[in-house]
Amino acid sequence: MFKSIKRSLLAVGIATAFYTTGSAFAHHSFEAEFDANLRGEFTGVVTEVRFANPHVRYRIDVAKADGTVENWELQYGSVTALRGQNWDKDTVKVGDTITVEGQLGREGAKKVYISGSRLSNGTATGTLLARAANAAPRPNNRNAVVNADPNKNYGYGQMNPSYPFDISGPWRKSYKFRVTVDDLDPKPTPFTEAGRRLREANQKYDDGALRCLSLGLPRIFGNPYNMDIFDAGDHYLFLYVEHNSPRRIWMDGRTPPADTHPTSNGYSVGHWEDGNTLVIETTSLLPGWLDGSGLPMSGEGTRTVERYVFNADHLAADATMTIYDPLYSQPLVRTRGMAREDNLDVTEQESCDPGGYYSDLLEAGLLEKYLKPQ
Repeated sequence: MFKSIKRSLLAVGIATAFYTTGSAFAHHSFEAEFDANLRGEFTGVVTEVRFANPHVRYRIDVAKADGTVENWELQYGSVTALRGQNWDKDTVKVGDTITVEGQLGREGAKKVYISGSRLSNGTATGTLLARAANAAPRPNNRNAVVNADPNKNYGYGQMNPSYPFDISGPWRKSYKFRVTVDDLDPKPTPFTEAGRRLREANQKYDDGALRCLSLGLPRIFGNPYNMDIFDAGDHYLFLYVEHNSPRRIWMDGRTPPADTHPTSNGYSVGHWEDGNTLVIETTSLLPGWLDGSGLPMSGEGTRTVERYVFNADHLAADATMTIYDPLYSQPLVRTRGMAREDNLDVTEQESCDPGGYYSDLLEAGLLEKYLKPQ
């Protein structure tokens, strides 16, 4: 599809530099698509803009030294992440000249995952901003800091007086964030024989997130996007900005009905322990992936237990998820956190567009295979 689009030939020079880096960087199936140790820098004219989830994509025409033109695909973060950096659909437009630096596609694919950019107006971001300042990129440790006012009430109101305190309101889930790839302990991954077979069979295009299916549990637990909590009395409603995904956690002692159908977020029941720990157990999950690398999840046999241990001031919580699944000989553990902060954006996320996924299938000659009934 991309190849059928009329492309501008008004490209400008190319500068390419390759070097190794120790940065760890991944999302969805990043490792299958890009090489984190191979980097390049390119300047070109924008020929296409796809400002949509799950990944913002651009196309640029790049002029080579011999006068020929190559068309490259640029991928950036999600709309949700970029919106938090004041980057919107009009930041880069068709016809703009842009310089980008980032990780290159595997096996010679003409694509770049952007880690730095310089726009037509001279504005620089990421690694190119650091280079312009003649300094190395500084690590972002914002995710380890709580930026909340202890004298402020962040909740919407506590409907159930039996709960120890009010956890309603917006939460920043980038607190203590780790990329949801290879983040589960213990290591090496304790596969059963069946689990290893499924992992080896999983391919990049099997990731439902690429075609805009809800991440669901346990992956949505690990993402960095904000979350809103509502106290409904007999249950909490967790509203994840990611995929605008609602989840109910029943707190009235009920158990899942016998005819419960599996869903991406499953059936969750919770209770409070020790006055500061919210415990949530979830079953009735659909099969899927545990992370962006393709670790399989059985679904029917999966059970997760989350523990949110809140600080004394209730402005942050350490979160742990333990995953019990017959595809693994031991439970798997994922750790995260969440924190209060002023002015968190919990508005509805832009819709997810699977167009890029199907374009990739078409270019890879796999469209017919993945459109066939499974």
